[in-house]
Amino acid sequence: MTDPLAPLLGLPGVEEAVRRARADVDAVHRHPANRRGWATTGAEASVRAARASAGIEGAAVTLPDSGAVSDPVLAGSLRLAEALGGLLPTWQRAPGQVLARMHVLAAADLVDDAGRAGLGRPRADAGATDRLTLLAELVAGGTRAPAPVLVAVVHGELLALRPFGSADGLVARAAARLTAIATGLDPKGLVVPEVAFLRRRDDYRSAAEGFASGDPEAVGRWIQHCCAALTTGATEANAIADALAG
Repeated sequence: MTDPLAPLLGLPGVEEAVRRARADVDAVHRHPANRRGWATTGAEASVRAARASAGIEGAAVTLPDSGAVSDPVLAGSLRLAEALGGLLPTWQRAPGQVLARMHVLAAADLVDDAGRAGLGRPRADAGATDRLTLLAELVAGGTRAPAPVLVAVVHGELLALRPFGSADGLVARAAARLTAIATGLDPKGLVVPEVAFLRRRDDYRSAAEGFASGDPEAVGRWIQHCCAALTTGATEANAIADALAG
């Protein structure tokens, strides 16, 4: 059976970008502070990722001193981050179920009582349904493509499809993060690529639009953009680990 993602490795610059991203992420896991203190550094990375993801959507990213988060987008992003560990065992077995749960968590404060019944339900569109089914098959083991490629495809497809109509960006980035953990690319969730996406928000959106177009060169640029974000996220992770070690 032909691997649907295999041709992506032949796109210009993709193979080298994948190698570089993997090497940078692997180096983070060898940091002395992450050998025993990874639970602490991973928790900090998770919060930074959630804040940056919310910031991409225009939300305030500063956590209030009181602990009560009033911004609905940031609150949803933090709920997603907190839930990822519990969703991990189900992700590669039933990714559709996990995506539905992610949407409930992300969008709970974005709808009124009447809209709550629709949370977690992808829109009824035959094309979107078919693509979500294919994406679920890829996540469940339908590809041997390197993990950074699968992470980028999961991320890009969910941004392109906008399957729920609300909080789709939060869900897409959380699903990409979960894929990085589940594939063993970043098993402890230490890397923070979301920071790179926030810092280069216009480039991020442009690259995502290119992926959605289906143009092969644009798809390759999206994968390279995501790999570069992993490298920046690894730098962020090393700063977190250095702070712990210091």
